[in-house]
Amino acid sequence: MLSTVRIAAISAAIVAIAATSTAAFAQKKYDTGASDTEIKVGNIIPYSGPASAYGVIGKTEEAYFKMINDRGGINGRKVNFVSYDDAYSPPKAVEQVRKLVESDEVLLVFNPLGTPSNTAIQKYLNSKKIPQLFVATGATKWNDPKNFPWTMGWQPSYQSEAQIYAKWLMKEKPDAKVAILYQNDDFGKDYLKGTKDGFGAKAASSIIMEESYEVSEPSIDGHIVKIKAANPDVLLIYTTPKFGAQTIKKTAELGWKPLQIITNVSASVGSVMQPAGFDNAQGVLSAAYAKDGADSQWNSDPGMKKWSEFLDKYVPGADKTDGGYVYGYGAAQTLAKVLEMCGDDLTRANVMKQAASLKDFTPDTLLPGVKINTSATDFAPIAQLQMQRFKGQKWELFGDIISGDVPSE
Repeated sequence: MLSTVRIAAISAAIVAIAATSTAAFAQKKYDTGASDTEIKVGNIIPYSGPASAYGVIGKTEEAYFKMINDRGGINGRKVNFVSYDDAYSPPKAVEQVRKLVESDEVLLVFNPLGTPSNTAIQKYLNSKKIPQLFVATGATKWNDPKNFPWTMGWQPSYQSEAQIYAKWLMKEKPDAKVAILYQNDDFGKDYLKGTKDGFGAKAASSIIMEESYEVSEPSIDGHIVKIKAANPDVLLIYTTPKFGAQTIKKTAELGWKPLQIITNVSASVGSVMQPAGFDNAQGVLSAAYAKDGADSQWNSDPGMKKWSEFLDKYVPGADKTDGGYVYGYGAAQTLAKVLEMCGDDLTRANVMKQAASLKDFTPDTLLPGVKINTSATDFAPIAQLQMQRFKGQKWELFGDIISGDVPSE
């Protein structure tokens, strides 16, 4: 009889323990910036200044989260997206990020744009253990989980992209004399390094000129005249949008026709190729990982149909030829996926853990075959690109999807 009582008591104890552990497991966990009803997401972007063409990215992300909220939010929580202008100025970026963290009390800082700005805020956010998530710059240094576990990139790294251009040139134009125009900061220097790594032993003989410009210069026409005098066959345009448009326009005005390759971040039809002049832009090369809203081949693509319907409803009047709208949507969709994966554990540590657990995730806007993959040791979500050539009023893809993986730091 005693043993039956004892068994019953033990069973009751086991049931009680199980109940407590289930309750603990189902408990909601929050850090500052998250609650039962809200997830507060911070962002900085240049809505003004020399890189203001990127401002549409922030507007698109804000609209994307409005759409998500209209559909009931993420796991029942509304996303409160707080975005400030940093004018592409590192001191301003620091000021605005401190405001997001210390006054607005955001859970994370999402898709902050620009290599100089992100460099300025990286140590601050990592010391406070606040995610600097899906950084809107392709600098290779965002893939350094060992030293900066709270910082993760999103787009392909500039070094990967530059390596792809160098590999393509060695195969297609092995004897080309190459000139490089680059922005004199971490952004431009990353492209420079990737190009030299891509050329390898041939870098010294292939690259005949490296010309840098400052982001504060109003015009870079003088640099183009100087480069033309060196008479290269290939001009690598490692610039932000405004200067990319100026370069293509100026080479045409000079009646000079080198093969031009422009960065993916300055390949927008609406904000670069059109201001440069479509006639001037014919034959320019670049590389892409996302679909182009200006390209009719995606008109019946299910993902781009969703993107187009989203813009019609939430960003009426948006210029669908501006690549910023594609970029902002893809980045926002990736964050929404991560927050969804977090469930009821909206701690900053879990946000980073889920961000580092993406497997073959394909936002609506990425090219077929390009997938997002991350792990605890790989903080570079996208590492594939496809070459493209500007023809008429749009980009035409050619060749295979090329991987330009650069190992993490």
